[in-house]
Amino acid sequence: MINMLTAKDVEQAYERIHSYVHRTPLLTSRTLNEISNFQVFMKAENFQKSGSFKIRGALNFLLSMDERERERGVVTGSSGNHGQALALAGKMLGVDVKVVVPQDASPAKVAAIQGYGAKLERFGTSSTERLRRAQEISEREQRVFVPPFDHYWIMAGQGTVGLEILEQLDEVDAILVPCGGCGLIAGISTYVKERRPSVRIYGVEPDQSNSTYLSFKAGRRVELHNIQTIADGLRTASPGELTFPIVQRYVEDVLLVSEKEIAHAVVFLLERCKILVEPSGAVTVAAAMFGKVPSRNKKVVAVLSGGNVDKQRLTEIFAMS
Repeated sequence: MINMLTAKDVEQAYERIHSYVHRTPLLTSRTLNEISNFQVFMKAENFQKSGSFKIRGALNFLLSMDERERERGVVTGSSGNHGQALALAGKMLGVDVKVVVPQDASPAKVAAIQGYGAKLERFGTSSTERLRRAQEISEREQRVFVPPFDHYWIMAGQGTVGLEILEQLDEVDAILVPCGGCGLIAGISTYVKERRPSVRIYGVEPDQSNSTYLSFKAGRRVELHNIQTIADGLRTASPGELTFPIVQRYVEDVLLVSEKEIAHAVVFLLERCKILVEPSGAVTVAAAMFGKVPSRNKKVVAVLSGGNVDKQRLTEIFAMS
C-alpha cells in the first residue's frame, strides 16, 4: 500500500491496465465551441469498458492485490458505475465480486452489475450507508473491501485519464472533471500538475450535490445528507479523506451547475453530438455551455466520465431540458 500519490504511480497503473481498457478518444463539436467560446475537447470515457472511467481504478486495484487476496473475493459499495466496473474487472481476472447498491440504484447499472456475474445487495440510499454495509460484509466474509474512490490504487488508475489527455493534446489550458468522491479528479490532477503544471484543473458538481464545493470553500471536509440530483453518480456525501487533500493542493476551483443545465447538456450531447452521456458525465459540458468556466481558458478538455443511463431517467431528463 503506497502512502502518497505521484505521477509515477499513475504511470505504473497505466502499465498494468492499458491492455485491458480502451484508450478513449477526444471528441470535438463546432457547435459546442460556438456556444461556449472555448475550443472544447471531450474525453469520451462514456465509450470506456463498463461505460465509465471506473474500470481503470477497479482494474488497478485488483491487479495490485496479491493472489491470495484475490482468491478471497472483494466487496464494494457503489451507486452503480464503480460496482459495474469492479464486477467487470472481477470477471476479467477471475475474482468473485459482491456489490452493495442503494435502494434507488439505476436499473441499467444494476442490470449491468448482475450481467457481469457479481453478487448484489441493496441497502440504504446514502453513500455512507452502503459503504458501511460493504465494510461489514468484508469483515464477515473475509472479502477485501474495495473503496469506490478513497484509495491510492483507485486514484492512480483513474489518473490514467489525465495521462492519456496529455499524450493526446500538446497544449491544453484547463481540464474539467466531475466531482463525487474525488477519486477521478485526484488522480487526474496529480498526474497533470506534476507533468504539466501550467494546466488548470477545475472540478464540476451539481449545485444539489455540492459537498466538494462546500469542502473546498471551507477548507475541511463537509458532509451532506438527503442528496437529490439527476447526476446519480455524483451523489456522494463527502469527498474522500485521502482524495480531498489532493483537491486542495492541485485544483483551481470547483464549479457548480444546476439540474436544468445538466439536463440540457445531456440532451445537447445526444441530439447534436450523437453521444449518450449520463448526467454525472455531462456536468463538465454544462459548465462550458453555461458560462461557469473562467474565460482566460481557451483550450479546454471536458471529461465525459460515463454513459450509463436508463430509459426512464432519459425521459425525465428530456422533460427537464
